[in-house]
Amino acid sequence: MKHPVLEKRSRVIIWWLAWLLMAAGQSLLIFFAYGSSPGVAAADGLISMVSLGALGLAIWFPLRYMQKGSNQFLIASSNLLVTGIITIVFWILANRLLLRSIVTDKEAYELFWGSTVVLRIASGVLLYSMIILTYYLFISASRLAEKAASQSKLESLVREAELKMLRSQINPHFLFNSLNSISSLTLTDPPGARDMIVKLSDFMRYSLSSRNDQPVTLHNEMESLRLYLEIEKVRFRERLIIEENIDDECLVALLPGLLLQPLYENAVKHGVYESTGTVVINTSVRKEEDSIIVAISNTVDPDSVVTRKGAGIGLKNVRSRLGLFFGNEANLVVSRNDNSFTVTMNFPFRIAQS
Repeated sequence: MKHPVLEKRSRVIIWWLAWLLMAAGQSLLIFFAYGSSPGVAAADGLISMVSLGALGLAIWFPLRYMQKGSNQFLIASSNLLVTGIITIVFWILANRLLLRSIVTDKEAYELFWGSTVVLRIASGVLLYSMIILTYYLFISASRLAEKAASQSKLESLVREAELKMLRSQINPHFLFNSLNSISSLTLTDPPGARDMIVKLSDFMRYSLSSRNDQPVTLHNEMESLRLYLEIEKVRFRERLIIEENIDDECLVALLPGLLLQPLYENAVKHGVYESTGTVVINTSVRKEEDSIIVAISNTVDPDSVVTRKGAGIGLKNVRSRLGLFFGNEANLVVSRNDNSFTVTMNFPFRIAQS
């Protein structure tokens, strides 16, 4: 830790202004209480306080050294006591020699000095205590700041680890579903299975090439999702209809990579898989003030048991990642009726810093 006073110019100025004010106070006290001449009183106050101010700056170094050793109370108190005695004795003797060298009437000064020794010892003890207290306040504030910084860094690392863990849950789930679909197509539609394998390869290449620790733009997220939906269209063909209504200004918004994929997986699973008719998956993205509103809806079979039970782990994953990335500024709402299922997501509009 650097010297808490010398590391900032403003603190140095405040430090010396405080000592000059105390010098003025001591000069007035000596002048009125002890009847000293104005010149001697002014010199006494200035020399005493300026020299103690300089010693106060030097005290920091042994004090900081003592902080690195044992933290036992008795040892620390003994060290401070010894340092204080040495400092006060040195300060009083140095002031006596300096003041005696500038006065003309040595005998009168000796009498004057003798009458003020108790005052000097008391003021030295008080001011030394104030200096030590000030330094301990600086040390405590520095430790609190370091602790807060360490805690913030730890929380950031934990949050990043949780984000990576949640994202790692997506690809195995998606691969499981896709491989099941490919397995079915190999029997009923071999060319479709081959086409699906190619598209799956493109999608996984895109997914793995993105960095897990960085957010992506909505534009990149939608490109990834279109690859996913093309994979599903290979199997369901005309039964799956994709609609989009995305404002261009929203495309630069940042969000965690693959955040929306579980929502589309749910739309396919609880829409297309559970219906014999045509299913429409509609994506709407708009900007309202400083927020992005994403609504993903799909038509459903009203007799679907799965739809009534809910979407399961996918929504929990998305909620968790939203909370970790945006905090309390984001939310996710699920609504459904007899013919549709809608997930609406609201999160802050953030863009990459140039």
